Amino acid sequence: MASALTPRPQRESIPPMSDSTRTFSSLMLDGPDRAPSRAMLYAVGFEKQDFKKPIIGIASTWSEVTPCNIHINKLAEESSKGADAAGGKAIIFNTITISDGISMGTEGMKYSLVSREVIADSIETVVGCEGMDGFVAIGGCDKNMPACVMAMARLNRPSVFVYGGTILPGCATIKGDKKNLDIVSVFEAVGKHANGEYSDEELETVESCAIPGPGSCGGMYTANTMASAIEALGMSLPNSSSQAAISDDKMRDCFDAGAAVLHLLNENIRPRDIMTKEAFENAITVLIALGGSTNAALHLPAMAHAAGVDISLDDFERIGKRVPLLADLKPSGKYSMAELVNIGGTLPLMKMLLDAGLLHGDCLTVTGRTLRENIEKLAKPYPEGQEIIRPLSDPIKKDSHLRILYGNLAEGGAVAKITGKEGELFTGKARVFNSEDDAMKAILAKQIKPGDVIVIRMEGPKGGPGMREMLGPTSAIMGLGLGKTVALITDGRFSGGSHGFVVGHITPEAFVGGTIALLKDGDEITIDAQKNRLDVKLSAEELAERKAAWVQPEPRYRRGVLAKYAKLVTSASEGAVTDKGL
Repeated sequence: MASALTPRPQRESIPPMSDSTRTFSSLMLDGPDRAPSRAMLYAVGFEKQDFKKPIIGIASTWSEVTPCNIHINKLAEESSKGADAAGGKAIIFNTITISDGISMGTEGMKYSLVSREVIADSIETVVGCEGMDGFVAIGGCDKNMPACVMAMARLNRPSVFVYGGTILPGCATIKGDKKNLDIVSVFEAVGKHANGEYSDEELETVESCAIPGPGSCGGMYTANTMASAIEALGMSLPNSSSQAAISDDKMRDCFDAGAAVLHLLNENIRPRDIMTKEAFENAITVLIALGGSTNAALHLPAMAHAAGVDISLDDFERIGKRVPLLADLKPSGKYSMAELVNIGGTLPLMKMLLDAGLLHGDCLTVTGRTLRENIEKLAKPYPEGQEIIRPLSDPIKKDSHLRILYGNLAEGGAVAKITGKEGELFTGKARVFNSEDDAMKAILAKQIKPGDVIVIRMEGPKGGPGMREMLGPTSAIMGLGLGKTVALITDGRFSGGSHGFVVGHITPEAFVGGTIALLKDGDEITIDAQKNRLDVKLSAEELAERKAAWVQPEPRYRRGVLAKYAKLVTSASEGAVTDKGL
């Protein structure tokens, strides 16, 4: 947006630039000895005058792997035009992406969280190697989005994140009822099919209609959670998180992002000027109000670590005590992200939170203005009668749905997403499985009964390795009608589409000998979302005896990226990062 480029007075904390905006590209391209570098760039479209312009990278996560990213090549081209129009010289480059929705429930899903590190490393590598002065990064799926911001924080060069945008709902008529569909509808249809509620033909109808085109999964799942959090963090332009993937608004957002990087260069505003402790607190506040994904408790600490800021699970708990859940969005609610876009997106919500004193309004953003200035300039109230965002006086839940649990089953912490619709206390008998695959077979075979607490272990960052998401099991439980009578706990994690009485990120994980490794069928487990406890009813003596008999299993991978990841990765409570303590 043109307003993003409005100059503002230089802040005392950002000294005036003594050099040009070509801090890095000048080292690569200036002088007779750099003729070989210039020669290579003539071949990719540079002209003589381009060598005196700032080089702006456009990091594209385009691929045909997933609908979340299938359109991002076009968005990257638009950001390139914006950077060029503002006086830079854009270079588009790609990084990988993977699809959780396709790999979910398979061995391939172990690469999902790992891809966050690979993507951050690859963007850092290209920007650093090629002497880019600033960059735009465009992400459209939940791992590449935090990865883009991690790279921004590491490099600390002027940069703007662009969200690829939300998908539109699918639609089909099932049993005479017209239904809006998304990817979670398909996973839950698997359980309904296993239960005999859906025929083969009805299952095929759901799967063929749920994903109508490009864009990220359509509820307040992890992609939309992270997009909203990154906007609240200040690293994307206003309303970037609340636009359809295929829309004129998203094309303008991309063009403006390219131009905004040049403004940041001119003002010498860098990511670590924006990504402060207070800015991360804003991100946590907004995602709680929206009912965001548990994956945010992995990604935000990882992003903060890259920026040199300390964000822990305790910050989620502290902020969650005063921030209410306001959004009636899927998976636990009724509405899709596209419907929130239609009533104004996240900016009116942020205005509500700012007016209530729940946001730090003085945080700097990539517009060059503060969060308060952005909101006051652009936010309009939600239309009368809308039911998607509740008023602060009548919240869905008066405090956070993200519960940080401790206890003898989670000495290092665990994360639950409990809106209150599931209840806030569950006690049941353990049904223990050493992999997601084994648990899924038992669920679909109808071997799980009301009152069971499904325990899925050896799926943590090191033990999996890679911390697979449990969308298959949680959706099958819902599809079988057991959502209110069965709980699930794991040292793995959950998709943003998971809902029900579920607890993940249990730390210490089973592979390193956490209490979850010692559980047996029939052990009594209590999940208490009021006292924020996760405990097994075993004496300290019994636990010590079991621990003495426990033997650490052999690593599942000895070579390649999964082996390297398992060797380096920290616990889930620390964001599952791979460069801590190096």
